Amino acid sequence: MSIRETVSSARPAPAGRAGEAARGTPDGRTRPRRRSRGLTAERLAPYVLVAPAVLIIVVLRLWPLLLGVNFSFTGDGDRNGTAVGFDNYLRLLDDPLFRQALRNVGLLVLLLPVAVAIPGLLATFIFLRVPGHRLYRSVYFFPAVLSPVIVGAIFNLLLAFDGPVNSVLGSVGLGPVDWLGDPDVAMFVVVGVHVWATFGMALVVFLAGFATLDAALLDAARVDGASLPQTIWHVIVPGLTRTIQFVFVTTMIGMLTSMFGLLYVMTSGGPEGSTYLPEYYIWIQQGQMNRPALASAASTALFVIMLVVGLLQLRLLRRTGRVD
Repeated sequence: MSIRETVSSARPAPAGRAGEAARGTPDGRTRPRRRSRGLTAERLAPYVLVAPAVLIIVVLRLWPLLLGVNFSFTGDGDRNGTAVGFDNYLRLLDDPLFRQALRNVGLLVLLLPVAVAIPGLLATFIFLRVPGHRLYRSVYFFPAVLSPVIVGAIFNLLLAFDGPVNSVLGSVGLGPVDWLGDPDVAMFVVVGVHVWATFGMALVVFLAGFATLDAALLDAARVDGASLPQTIWHVIVPGLTRTIQFVFVTTMIGMLTSMFGLLYVMTSGGPEGSTYLPEYYIWIQQGQMNRPALASAASTALFVIMLVVGLLQLRLLRRTGRVD
């Protein structure tokens, strides 16, 4: 070996190369720079992916909501744009129509378990493959594709005082019922029609939840001789806790915010204001009475009601041990 080769082999490596060698040592004591950058990009990737959706929600949902809340503290008419404090909310509490709307909200909350149980039981029967389950799946989902206006028009014809339903009741010796004209009956009829028209979506959600059930548990229940109610309560319900929670919340939101079409076509808030709901009251104040600030106050109250009812439902499910 020559003197030049000996000197060059003994010369220390440059700092950059030495650093790369140190960073690339197999013992892994020092993390490579490229790997660090890759991990940072991997951590930021979820935030980058959800950023457009968050931006859309903030711009199209949260910002208008804040503007509406702020507008609810201003006046209407001659006091347009003037700060009035809580006057609009006090007017809501003094309005008998709004109080009736709140009572109807309470009725919807009481009927909510029924509205969730119906698609849940039907999905159970379909999952257990009762005869004709494929046909039932299509039939049950069909009303969900119909417009609320069409559904309301159909049931207006069926439930008319001289309509087919009362004709069938008369043929078996029962008197006709004023389904849409009796204040004690009309709200139940509208809610029933809404449940019939919308439970198809909840049915699909339940069927998707059944796909996550452990088939071994169902087989064990059959081997142990469990009856159908026991299987539903002790196996299916605990296995679908998250699905039930989701259906409860979405059904509640639908009942409070998606019944305007039926109300408008079937009863127009009548008879005697018995079918008023907050969303219909908001439309009346904004569209017919030209009271946008009062309508904003009613919208804010509806949002608070939905939030409180949703949180109470989730708390109730947790207390019963059905949601982790």
